[in-house]
Amino acid sequence: MLVNDHPFISVIMPVYNCEHYVQEAVESILNQSYSNFELLIIDDASNDATVSIIKSFTDTRINLIEKPKNTGYTNSLNYCCTIAKGKYIARMDGDDISLPKRFEKQITYLESHPEVVVCGTTYQIIGNPKQITLPLTNDEIKIRLLWGNCIAHPSVMIRKEVLDHFIQPYDTLKEPAEDYDLWVRLLAFGKLSNLPEVLLMYRTYSNQVSKKREEEQKKSALETRFKLLDYLTIEWTPIEIDFLVRHFKKTEVIQFDDIPVFKKIQEKLACANNTEFFESNLFKQYLVDFEIDILRKCFLKKTRYSPSMYLKYLKAKWSFGAKLPFVRELKLGLKSIIFWKTLRT
Repeated sequence: MLVNDHPFISVIMPVYNCEHYVQEAVESILNQSYSNFELLIIDDASNDATVSIIKSFTDTRINLIEKPKNTGYTNSLNYCCTIAKGKYIARMDGDDISLPKRFEKQITYLESHPEVVVCGTTYQIIGNPKQITLPLTNDEIKIRLLWGNCIAHPSVMIRKEVLDHFIQPYDTLKEPAEDYDLWVRLLAFGKLSNLPEVLLMYRTYSNQVSKKREEEQKKSALETRFKLLDYLTIEWTPIEIDFLVRHFKKTEVIQFDDIPVFKKIQEKLACANNTEFFESNLFKQYLVDFEIDILRKCFLKKTRYSPSMYLKYLKAKWSFGAKLPFVRELKLGLKSIIFWKTLRT
């Protein structure tokens, strides 16, 4: 195949020590039903057979960039964004598999939906037949982003002209949650979407980067959730910020005294969304789910229960209007009456 100086898609594939998977990953791109693309593979100074495997391919659509030293994943992504020739940037990792019609389906969708700047796809975990359920529309995605990332990075296709607004599209300080940060920033430029069809097979394994750097990922994700709330232009008090940080961390304890702080935050969120940045009905449900999550952490994540705990819940319900769904409220009442104690193994 002749070199194409005008590819419609630039596929960006950063690789590092993925000799066991990279051949299958590259083949899945070269075998796409849509063929007008360049494949930019950037190696981050691998010390295994990754590069030699890539060099065994003779397809002229491949452009292999070998970095002399390891400078990180997001640096690789940013460099490839600067040299990409395509109208669209397609992401791919060196250990995943793109199904044959992935590019064809994404191009068709993006060409007919000019308001969409990022198009991800549904995916499956390799070795697991269960399909991952993702939000599909922009309104659904924005709400889900309030809870965490919901777009599979190696599945996306992005309009390059939008990425060109940034000197560096990917924030190196947000790695390894740089994609979550990018989606939130791109909301200012257009809509996000996920296709319902499984078009990517995603690989997980024990020494994956995201598992090694879990604490960094959590810290970055926390900052990104605040960035998403910035679209509502709310002025938070220090007490409210402290509460939100503890809530976003998920593992932090929520106490009864936090409930009036939460109710004030809930009120601020409801008022600030009068611009309908978040779709009104979906956001109302988010606020309900937010409340249930806070009450669950406060009353249902305990090792010991007593009647006094249930009385505190009733006070929260009557004084602040915070309540659990009926079944969970009944469960809390029963555990409190019988002084339930969780057995630890």
